[in-house]
Amino acid sequence: MKKLKLFSGNSNPVLAKEICDYLGISLGQATVSTFSDGEIYVKIKENVRGNHVFVIQSFSNPVNTNLIELLILIDALKRASAREITAVIPYYGYARQDRKDQPRVPITAKLVADLVGVAGAHRALTVDLHTGQIQGFFNVPVDHLYASPVLLDYFKKKQFDDLVVVSPDAGGVERARAFAKRMKVGLAIIDKRREGPNQTKIMNIIGEVAGHDILILDDMIDTAGTICQAAAAIKEKGARRILVGCTHPVFSGPAIERLTEAPIDEVVVTNTIPLTEAGSACKKVTVLSVASLLGEAIKRINEELSVTSLFV
Repeated sequence: MKKLKLFSGNSNPVLAKEICDYLGISLGQATVSTFSDGEIYVKIKENVRGNHVFVIQSFSNPVNTNLIELLILIDALKRASAREITAVIPYYGYARQDRKDQPRVPITAKLVADLVGVAGAHRALTVDLHTGQIQGFFNVPVDHLYASPVLLDYFKKKQFDDLVVVSPDAGGVERARAFAKRMKVGLAIIDKRREGPNQTKIMNIIGEVAGHDILILDDMIDTAGTICQAAAAIKEKGARRILVGCTHPVFSGPAIERLTEAPIDEVVVTNTIPLTEAGSACKKVTVLSVASLLGEAIKRINEELSVTSLFV
């Protein structure tokens, strides 16, 4: 571990500290602040020459500020002669803009991947990308972890009555199917039609939910419109308890208000993104840590060991 150092921007310092605790090292000393006009200022305050440096930064709110912080940190470390730089991005923002689904729109997920590589990162480590093909947008190696082992450990300890795992849309079927297989329970799918950005309409439920406990599984909750519509539709079909599991608690706009009013008993998330003040106050929300998952991946990458067993 002598040649390994961890630095963090301002997006998720608590997670960075937990990862350092797992690895038994101290967080790297750096100043990440702003000038009076809003420009970001970075100074690395310790020697990193010849070290493998990991920079931990989620693209959470404020997304653009956190993105630029990461790019400037990487550039500073490159110019300080770090041997290798790995961008650890627990939550990869702009991931929903991953294709041209309309005329004259950008593929911003690809643009951001290019920026990370051009800044000087040699590798990226991330958790639960919105779509798997984003790995191919990077021109550097990507280790794509899944938070499902953390969620599985939690839900396996709970008592359920005929549990059914539900995918809130067709895009999440693979994730829900794999989770249901490991839980050895049934699977259902919601046919969702999108009417505009952050606007959805529930159409049909494919599968049996009446009389069952339900676990709605998704990679992220933004405004919570999809999740809450799904929960309401499932409840109308006669479901018992409804729980939600997701990796990234974006919780923007009216998300917490919607979750509070929805027929949902518990929302289980991870700390890839720090909760907002309203999110922390919501009694329905349970937060699990991915620090050990990321810490183990960082340790193996640094020691040039396989991380395949973490890709579950």
